[in-house]
Amino acid sequence: MSNFLPINTILVSQGAEYKAVCRGLSGITGSIPTVVAIPVGMKPLLKYLQQGQFLAPKSRVLIMGLCGSLSDRHTVGDIVLYQDCIYQGKQEECDRTFTAQLHFCISEKVSLVKSLTSDRVIWSAAEKRRLGETLAADVVDMEGFTALEFFNASGVAVAILRVVSDDCQHNIPDLTSAINSDGSLNPFPLAMGMLRQPLAATRLIRGSLTALKVLEQVTNLLFSASQK
Repeated sequence: MSNFLPINTILVSQGAEYKAVCRGLSGITGSIPTVVAIPVGMKPLLKYLQQGQFLAPKSRVLIMGLCGSLSDRHTVGDIVLYQDCIYQGKQEECDRTFTAQLHFCISEKVSLVKSLTSDRVIWSAAEKRRLGETLAADVVDMEGFTALEFFNASGVAVAILRVVSDDCQHNIPDLTSAINSDGSLNPFPLAMGMLRQPLAATRLIRGSLTALKVLEQVTNLLFSASQK
């Protein structure tokens, strides 16, 4: 197999994002990475990573999934490749060589970004724009910094490739209470959060479906390209 991107493992949030990546890999012949579903959120992810020694030093991990935009430059369906992640004034870098190779593979479709990791859902459009401006960050997620901090300390090369599922022009429902302490989603608070803000919920669902389709496509594109 001529996979010039020897990626050992893909980590992707459990649920719809995990399924989208698996669908993207389903038609690929030859060797594909192990896909691991991870919990949502910083603390659940750290606990999960500390429990499982499934990666050796010098291995390569690609983190995939969805993210929110903090900038007018990035809208729903845009593919972004992280340069680094910040959290409470600290910064962790993605592996530059690995990131550059991914960028080369899907160059015309992807933007290089700086990311903010948050320990809660950033649902308000006004807060997203404020965070984007004050922290000079382009996108937000809930796992990136934790993963980078953990793997960088272990000598594992990490790159992060995500798709924007919500923009910074509109609110999304505040679904913080729907995330359980173990990083799984609780269906009842999730449904209630959606029902309380039906317009925002409709927009989030539409944006997520668009982004999941792109996530599936970029997964397929990446591993099709790497096997030519």
